[in-house]
Amino acid sequence: MDQLKYTAKGRLLNIKICLNDLIKSMLKISFSYCENFLTAVPANIADLRNIEVLNFFNNQIEELPTQISSLQKLKHLNLGMNRLNTLPRGFGSLPALEVLDLTYNNLNENSLPGNFFYLTTLRALYLSDNDFEILPPDIGKLTKLQILSLRDNDLISLPKEIGELTQLKELHIQGNRLTVLPPELDFYLLRIPCVLVNLTDLFNCYYLCLDFENTIWISQNYVKWCKWLICSCKV
Repeated sequence: MDQLKYTAKGRLLNIKICLNDLIKSMLKISFSYCENFLTAVPANIADLRNIEVLNFFNNQIEELPTQISSLQKLKHLNLGMNRLNTLPRGFGSLPALEVLDLTYNNLNENSLPGNFFYLTTLRALYLSDNDFEILPPDIGKLTKLQILSLRDNDLISLPKEIGELTQLKELHIQGNRLTVLPPELDFYLLRIPCVLVNLTDLFNCYYLCLDFENTIWISQNYVKWCKWLICSCKV
């Protein structure tokens, strides 16, 4: 048995991990989709040394213990739809993490610890439905990212370092307050299925390449004062 999934109906207010040999050997644990109201994760979660997947989606977790960074084999961490407004010091010390879902929380650029962008093994990062106004330039360090979801934040700009994400296949930036896209994105807009819904009012965008074969859902945009707009499509 390598998976424990909490599926009981009702409200789970807290959890206490009993560290027997069975629990320690588990690879996947989920506490989601069951009307849970967890507000915290216990510190002794660090003793789950073999855990690869942790799912806390749809709870009311307000804080994480610093010990969570001790999970050396953790590959997939889902903290979506909680109440996090900060991440603990040392959070970036998860050497195997590939998928991190922080969707639907209360995070912003000041919520991230200094070593957050040390998570260089990340392939997918979901930061949608938070309160980011800017994306730190260190995002360029996550060079293995294939999916970056930033939709429905308060972003007013994107750093040029986003152009360093050479393996990026999906970039979701709809539902923000972007008025310009960095020219470093031009190449990727031609190459990746970039979702551009509701990029309201792209004022003074000097140069923008759009490949309508790969760029989906571009309706509802208002591209104004764009000096160079290169569009390509196949009929």
